[in-house]
Amino acid sequence: MFSPLARTLSSAALVVLFAAACGGAQKPSDSSDPALETARPLKVVATTTQVADFARNVGGDRVTVHQLLKPNVDPHDYEPSPADMRAIGEADVLVKNGVGLEKWLDETISAAGFDGTVVDASQNVQIRMGSEEGHEEGHGEEGHDHDESEGDPHIWHNPLNVKTMVATIEKAFAAADPRDAAAYQANRTAYDAKLDALDADIARKIESVPAARRKIVTNHDAFGYYLDRYKLTFVGSIIPSFDTSAELSAKQVSDLVAEIRSTGVAAIFSEASLPPKTAEAIGREAGVTVVAGEDALYGDSLGPEGSAGATYLQMEEHNTDTIVNALRGTAA
Repeated sequence: MFSPLARTLSSAALVVLFAAACGGAQKPSDSSDPALETARPLKVVATTTQVADFARNVGGDRVTVHQLLKPNVDPHDYEPSPADMRAIGEADVLVKNGVGLEKWLDETISAAGFDGTVVDASQNVQIRMGSEEGHEEGHGEEGHDHDESEGDPHIWHNPLNVKTMVATIEKAFAAADPRDAAAYQANRTAYDAKLDALDADIARKIESVPAARRKIVTNHDAFGYYLDRYKLTFVGSIIPSFDTSAELSAKQVSDLVAEIRSTGVAAIFSEASLPPKTAEAIGREAGVTVVAGEDALYGDSLGPEGSAGATYLQMEEHNTDTIVNALRGTAA
């Protein structure tokens, strides 16, 4: 006869054996053979379409990326879904654009119970303070509610800024997942080469436009980094702000039309994520072409899968080709 203690120990042993038999898919806690390990991917949440694309390029198959903002959705209009809240709560790393673009993020993180690492991809990027102020300042610590004093958040429109952003993302991924640090570094290096090639290609194409015709009017003030990098002149925007919720007054509309006429602007560029109605009205009054529809620029957001702006690299190539064709007066 077994004693009660022996029966208890035997039962416990059976439980352990059963758990071991059923738990083969779990990562061993102390395995000396890396081939036996089944590490799960790093769980990443990225706010904007752009930083999600950067995170996928840096992370490769070592990460799963949950993207909060959908293609062609204005970042200012975002409201978290239940799936977003669950993903945030379970994430290891959350990547944001920064420069106050995601003014809803702190409250969302708090409500989701996120306790991982927040990565501000704008760290170490030189932030421009607006075309009217004409100077740059460095960006320091994360986050306040967005206003114009924080500067222009559209930092991705200069590929050299993106190199800084992906370096920050790589560093954060390596800190959260040291075993895959070499893979993250290799992925970032490969992507850097593509960014350098993109930068050179854009510069070559813009230089093919006569200097007197390198003048831009856009839906809103989203392309300052691009214009600064490739030496185009910003004449004005339909929305007089970094924030798409602002509107022109009747006098500002009249002034913009006069400016377009006096400077000889060749075209007004609408954006895929914004309605072109006001741009088209101003274009008619000023007597210039409005680039819209499938040729519209990608400003605040990447496009959907299969579109000309489905990835960052595709977006900037599309924008450049559209701008160059319009300014040169050639068909797309």
